Amino acid sequence: MRSPASYTCQRCLSTLKIVSKVRQQPILTRQPAPGRSSISTAPDKSSRISSNVRTKQQELQRPFTRRRVSFLSQQGETVKNEPPEYRSPGGLASTIVPETEGRPLLLPNNLFHSFSSSPSPEIRRRAAFIKQNAYCPHPDHHQTRLPTNPDDPEARKSVQGNSPPVHVKFECPDCGIPVSCSEEHWADDYEAHLEICDTLREINEDDHDLRSGRFFPEFEYPGDQIEEAMVNMTNWDTFLFSREFRAINDERSLRQATRLLTYPVTIGSVLHELSPYSIKKGGRLTVEGLKSLSALRYSLHPPKSGGGADIKGLRPTPPPMRIFILGARAESSLPREVWVQLTHLFPRVAFHLIFIGPESMANRDSEFPLPARTPENPFGAIVEDRLTNSLKISTFVEYYHTLHKAGHFYPYDPYFDCFMLFHPGLGHPASSHEWEETIPQLLETKVPILVTGYTQYDMERDIDWVKKTVGGEMDLLMEPGENRFRSLRWDLNDLDPQDISCGNWGIWGFRGKRYETTRKDAE
Repeated sequence: MRSPASYTCQRCLSTLKIVSKVRQQPILTRQPAPGRSSISTAPDKSSRISSNVRTKQQELQRPFTRRRVSFLSQQGETVKNEPPEYRSPGGLASTIVPETEGRPLLLPNNLFHSFSSSPSPEIRRRAAFIKQNAYCPHPDHHQTRLPTNPDDPEARKSVQGNSPPVHVKFECPDCGIPVSCSEEHWADDYEAHLEICDTLREINEDDHDLRSGRFFPEFEYPGDQIEEAMVNMTNWDTFLFSREFRAINDERSLRQATRLLTYPVTIGSVLHELSPYSIKKGGRLTVEGLKSLSALRYSLHPPKSGGGADIKGLRPTPPPMRIFILGARAESSLPREVWVQLTHLFPRVAFHLIFIGPESMANRDSEFPLPARTPENPFGAIVEDRLTNSLKISTFVEYYHTLHKAGHFYPYDPYFDCFMLFHPGLGHPASSHEWEETIPQLLETKVPILVTGYTQYDMERDIDWVKKTVGGEMDLLMEPGENRFRSLRWDLNDLDPQDISCGNWGIWGFRGKRYETTRKDAE
């Protein structure tokens, strides 16, 4: 049940505080000293205070009325200048909605809106983009492309259908997303749409939640922990609890938080000594994988050397751990506080994150223009140094094979280097040609390569393409499977509303094949 203060406006609360202070303070009247006379045209101070008290008492006698804040706000309702106060869902503390003059007020139970009539202009533009590019999935239409997997909706269509392809126009009333060209095709194909309708509605509400104007406590991240505090990497719940994140009791807030944290935590969950992936049965780690990760963990968890701030405490500092993130896209534009969480898992190690790819500056328009290419900076790298005392980030808007041929990062050390590929699409027909020159160069470094995928089929297709490209010159470090720290939030493909996925669903790893030299005894 709400407290009475939650129905009281901020002006009344401040008035109550003033009156309580006035009541506590004694009213003193200053008597003029004997022999002195004072003439003043202003009213007496004591009379003014008493009149103010009477006025406040009259105001307090007025009945309190509830704030007229409806939880069923309509589309045209906007936030008032005075921010109302309401209880956040899931048991979080009561937070004040920030002032957003002129923006629609979306409260927790008013997040569902059809994309075309959304209060957010950005989502309305997204609806227009979907209607201009996505095609109706009904089997009566022709195929618009070749199916990419057996579960692709295009696989249900024939090459020569009864009608030509038509863009989607009709929005499902249950999920609010354009999914069919007409209501007739939507009703006829409703059973197929019902498989993803609930997930599409969840995507709809999550997108509106991000634009609701509420305060997001799930995006407040903890700092350092004492080294004796063990991190439990069994799943998201144990990780967030052991890392002392603020309690997240709402599923929607948890989905929003994991959408960002999945990138650094996925890397840390594989490299950490308390990793949930092991060589035991069902642990998915291979013998070669244990060898490569043991070398990295030796550097990531160094023994205490007794170093200190004085002269006697001087110790040689190891080089930073370099993590090359190839084909970087959205992960390069994440808030830097998100990537700092990776360094908190390894408190005595410095990290150097290197984003490489032609799209590595996506969603970073404020940093343009790019630095000029000079002899000191031949590839125009954007260096973000001193983010913390243990994190440095560099961004290269260039293909990796160009940097590799120039020897820019040479030499590579299996104790301090690691490659990370987030959703690279190695075996996808539209992107595999971009990796034909890069993958053989990665295998030459003999450094571990971790890869994520959207589905099990996506990962198996990537593995088959790598084996076909390089033959037997690769060792599998981790068998493909579901990532324990995948994003819990589902994402929508605007070019095909039937295609839904979650970030970093699965993970696997490989490395260039190593050959052990055997010496034949001389007779």
